[in-house]
Amino acid sequence: MSSMKRKSGSANEDSRPSKKPKPSTASSKVAVLPKEEPSFPRGGASVLTPLEQKQIQIQAKNDVLFEQETGKKAPRSEYEDDENEADIAIAEDTGLGKVRRKPKAKAKSKDAASSAKEKTTRIEGLSYKRLVPGSLVLGQVSQINQYDIALSLPNNLTGYVPITSISDQLTAVVEKKAHDQTGDEDDAEEKDLDLKPYFSVGQYLRAYVVSTEKEAASGSKGKRHIELSLNPRQANAGLQESGYVVNSMIQASVKSVEDHGLIMDLGVEGNTIRGFMSSKEIGKNLDLASIQEGTVFLCLLTGLSSNGNIVQLSADTQKTGDLKKGHFLTDAPTIDCFPPGTAIEILVSEITRSGVFGKAMGVLDVTADLVHSGAMAAGKELEKKYTVGERIKARVICTYPDAEPKKLGISLLDHVLSLKPKPTSADVVAESKKPTEVLPTSTIVPNAKVVKVEPGIGLMLDIGVKGIRGFVHISRICDGKIETLAQDTGPYKVGSVHKARVIGYNYMDGLHIASMEPKVIAQPFLNFEDVPIGQTVKGTIEKILINEKGINGLIVSIADGITGLVPEIHFSDIHLQHPEKKFKVGSTVTARVLSTIPAKRQIRLTLKKTLVNSDDQTWTSYDSLQVGAEAPGTIININTSGAVVQFYGFVRGFLPSAEMSESYIEDPRKHFRMGQVVKVRVVSVDADARRMIVSCKDPSVFGTEQQEQLQKLVVGSTISGTVSEKANEEIVLELERSRLKAILPFEHLTDGSSQKSASAAKKIRVGQDMTDLVILSKAEGKRLVQLTSKPSLVNAARSGKLIRSFEDVRDGVEIDGYVNNIRPIGIFVQFAGGISGLLPKNQIPDDAVTLPDFGMRKYQSISAQVLSIDYAGERFLLTKKVKSTPKAGGTMGGDKVFDGSLSNPVDGVSSNIDDFCLGKLTKAKIDSAKQTQLNVHLADGVQGRIDMSESFDRMEDIKDQKAPLKAYRPGQILPVRILGMHDSRNHKFLPITHRGKAPVFELTAKPSAQMSTDLQILTLDQVLVGSTHLVFVNNVAEDYVWVSLSPNVRGRIKALDLSDDVSLLKDLGKNFPVGRALDAEVINVDPSNDRLDLTARSKSSTKPLTFSDLSLGAVLPGRVTKVTERQVLVQLSESILGVVNLVDLADDYSTADPTIFKKNQIDRFCVRHVDAPNKRVFLSARPSKVLSSSLPVVDREMNAAADVQVNDVIRGFVKNVADNGIFVSIGSNVTAFVRISDLSDLFVKDWKSEFEVDQLVEGRVIEVDAASNHVRMSLKKSHVDSHYQPPLTFNDMAVERIVTGKIRKVEDFGVFIVVDNSAN
Repeated sequence: MSSMKRKSGSANEDSRPSKKPKPSTASSKVAVLPKEEPSFPRGGASVLTPLEQKQIQIQAKNDVLFEQETGKKAPRSEYEDDENEADIAIAEDTGLGKVRRKPKAKAKSKDAASSAKEKTTRIEGLSYKRLVPGSLVLGQVSQINQYDIALSLPNNLTGYVPITSISDQLTAVVEKKAHDQTGDEDDAEEKDLDLKPYFSVGQYLRAYVVSTEKEAASGSKGKRHIELSLNPRQANAGLQESGYVVNSMIQASVKSVEDHGLIMDLGVEGNTIRGFMSSKEIGKNLDLASIQEGTVFLCLLTGLSSNGNIVQLSADTQKTGDLKKGHFLTDAPTIDCFPPGTAIEILVSEITRSGVFGKAMGVLDVTADLVHSGAMAAGKELEKKYTVGERIKARVICTYPDAEPKKLGISLLDHVLSLKPKPTSADVVAESKKPTEVLPTSTIVPNAKVVKVEPGIGLMLDIGVKGIRGFVHISRICDGKIETLAQDTGPYKVGSVHKARVIGYNYMDGLHIASMEPKVIAQPFLNFEDVPIGQTVKGTIEKILINEKGINGLIVSIADGITGLVPEIHFSDIHLQHPEKKFKVGSTVTARVLSTIPAKRQIRLTLKKTLVNSDDQTWTSYDSLQVGAEAPGTIININTSGAVVQFYGFVRGFLPSAEMSESYIEDPRKHFRMGQVVKVRVVSVDADARRMIVSCKDPSVFGTEQQEQLQKLVVGSTISGTVSEKANEEIVLELERSRLKAILPFEHLTDGSSQKSASAAKKIRVGQDMTDLVILSKAEGKRLVQLTSKPSLVNAARSGKLIRSFEDVRDGVEIDGYVNNIRPIGIFVQFAGGISGLLPKNQIPDDAVTLPDFGMRKYQSISAQVLSIDYAGERFLLTKKVKSTPKAGGTMGGDKVFDGSLSNPVDGVSSNIDDFCLGKLTKAKIDSAKQTQLNVHLADGVQGRIDMSESFDRMEDIKDQKAPLKAYRPGQILPVRILGMHDSRNHKFLPITHRGKAPVFELTAKPSAQMSTDLQILTLDQVLVGSTHLVFVNNVAEDYVWVSLSPNVRGRIKALDLSDDVSLLKDLGKNFPVGRALDAEVINVDPSNDRLDLTARSKSSTKPLTFSDLSLGAVLPGRVTKVTERQVLVQLSESILGVVNLVDLADDYSTADPTIFKKNQIDRFCVRHVDAPNKRVFLSARPSKVLSSSLPVVDREMNAAADVQVNDVIRGFVKNVADNGIFVSIGSNVTAFVRISDLSDLFVKDWKSEFEVDQLVEGRVIEVDAASNHVRMSLKKSHVDSHYQPPLTFNDMAVERIVTGKIRKVEDFGVFIVVDNSAN
């Protein structure tokens, strides 16, 4: 509420006695004088204070001087309204907008006394101007946004609480999320914190006013902004320890959620007072498990512990708002115990038309203004509702920090007293619908009836919602200015009916805020939430956005205060070379809403005529889309595989290149452009996954003739076609005669490997004719035909054994298919016509069960026998454990029968597979060079491999040690010797055998193997400890690497044994990649367990490290095995484990942080101390020890008490907090003791709470006993700080000396203050 202010006058105008106003006929004032103030003071004494009398004299003197100089009467003060603002301005007791005082010749002391009385009892309401920083105010949550929440405050004010001003706990969560999202802006939107679980609309909270400023707005008056804070440290400002009394309202944030309740943070410095809220006190609408840390509650203090350190709280509105059970404040030690939200009992001392004035506790002034006294919305006068001298319940809603004497604002409204949202029905208290749901914002009320007129303020309306009125401020009645309002006369008298529009709702006042201005009623939208997606709107260009490339956007105003962005690609259907010629600031445009984000106040618009003028359905949600639906969309991304098309809202679809046109499109970027509008049709949509495939193909092209041809196609029949397109993984063919499109995946070209199928696909060209194609399936609805050219399936189709339907399945028959899916339970085998069977895990051969994916891959050809058939469920099981019989001239499991003859042998001599015997020297041609092997062939269809370990004899022969096989190139012919046959299942080679098919030979290309007559194949039992070998890395683990000595022998090298250079060990994957060559020495062989350990370090370093080898100061490599808050565990060898304590982590203890080390990290460490009997090793990671760093050492190293001198100022970490003092670690084996008396210069009652383990402290050494290795320290500032100032004593106190302090206790006779920095 806003009281009237003086228009003009002197500087001391507020002190001038009021002139007697005209009698008001509107209402008679009823008053009662305070008992302590007599009506007629004895002896003619004045009721004015000496200061007031002095001010009156000065004012009178100024008036006389003005009249003598000007010859005119001194100007008389006038009252006038505040400026028309969003808050409800309320005049003085008369309720008139302007009252001119009649001049009197002389002011009498009685009039002066009356004026002073008027001033002290004037009823003031909360307004923007009276809301100063530091004020406390009660509010209700009205809106929960992404980064702040809005609070409805009394008298139609609204404040905003930033996300960082809610609680310390929530601020910590925000800072952590901001840190985690650094460098990951793509997912930042998904990781944003949601405030909705923390608050509920209508929730009561106490807020601290941080600032009241005006936000500058271009071309208009600045918009008022009130910034608030809910943090208990500020919301409980002014409350001392003695102020926490039962039935007072305390704001608290959730510090932690426990099994039986909540630990609450009251914002008290040092946490000397803590709160606890039982799970039974959180309210029926809340679940304990759903409450988040950092949530803020306005709580009722229900009890205190015996020592007053713990308070019991309740946030159950059934209890906090029940004043009948005595939940109001009846006693308070200080006047600061009445924060907003607290219920109190007041004595009514005066009733006026504009509110109620009273006393709380007999001493504190309280006022209920026009709104919160109920005078504005009530149907009867306040004099009939309340009587002078009556005691009534009220709830404090605001404070006035600048008021003298101290004064509080209160509310007498029922919903505020009960701390519940105002119900929409006066008869039904527990109404399910909120007022904003019954009558949403922006609703136009055609017949709003005036039920009350407040002159100078506004109108009360009946807007059709029972129990809730509407309020129209005087500035919002019409487009012009209204001077006066009257109850019985004029166009806005009581009973008149008008059109109004709801522009908001204030939860605290319980009023719908409305406007009767024609310009507001005519506006299309009032809020961002009102703008529907897909709506065509008229707008005015407000701003043109320009970057280094030119104009890149337009800001278009579509309503008062609502603007939208037009991106550059939505300027027009065609690309504009000079958009500045078409768009000017102030010009009118017609646009269409593409998307809205009300929480961010963002709207995207388009000016494309094809979208603006389109009558097609707007796609705003995946849920409403159906296959076949058509609509235009905008291309926002193009690549070689297709384009991304955006529609309305956040709906997007993918347009594959195959669906862009009926003709083949090689590169979509040559035919489409960014920003182009295309009309597409839905091919498939997955609403849950938010995915959609669209097509530009004309559905009418697929006519009746094509439909008939599709129906005639028989699944399982063979057909021919012409290649019309090659995509990434499939071939599109045009079938002969029918001209239908069909798809042939690359994997269905052969029965062989994926590489073989890909190689076959490369040989196929567009326009090529293909025969022997089998129709696998057809989907008439999608007009999709799938083909296969796998020889196994083609042969099965020709012989009539291809499964086309469930009726074709016969028990015990061997059938051909392909792998469709691999699951842990088995393999799903697909046949023609969509028929599939399951090959269970227990029916897979034993040697394949342990292999990854059972040794199979998707689309691989497979042959199996039918094990069982479920005719009811139309399911069948398969088995591979029944011996299959090869088919003559056909295939078995996809592998061709090999007759032994060779074609195009590389050596030009061999003619039969039998010529390739063990040890034979021949030639091979390189097909490809991999990281670990060379793939070669000896003849057509006869493959071989050369392992990297069989390529070189010496390290000197390798040019690139990280990639040795890069020296070879495809097509190169090498002399090789046959070692055996490669077994792909266990990656070993076997003696030469023939299994009815062409084998893969294991070869060697070592020069020594070509010249040797005795072929030696290395095995694990031939490897000796101490022998050296040329090895090659074939796998890299976290703390070791696997190496190959030969195709059959593998060993392991631990990370610490890979190199003498520790810097190389920090990134094994980079410095020791797969294929890298190393010279390694064998250190352990265990053939029984198939284990081989090697080392690549120098000869001097290969000896196993023992305790006797350790020497002080030695710098050794180590692997971090564990990291804790106070130490790091490091493994130096198999048998030695060392520890790095906090004092040995850094040369500056301020930077000592164990978490900079990661598990399995390898680094240098210096040996500090060796305790051989106990097998303990203490290490150091100080840069001055391991890196020979020249940086200054802030905290020197101490190995014994002898290294410390008396009076040394040193730092250390708290090791233990005992009953007699604390122990401080100043070295790895040196601990200093600090007695309680040496902890502080001041007396600290709870000294243990000031220290914790691992805390860094600084002190002065006061005693050293080198013999017993004992050191004693003092942490007193007087001992450590050379500029220390001792605490004040009683002798230091002098008259007129200015000191600061804290109030300890308040009594009737005075206040006790503890002086800062005093020996108290």
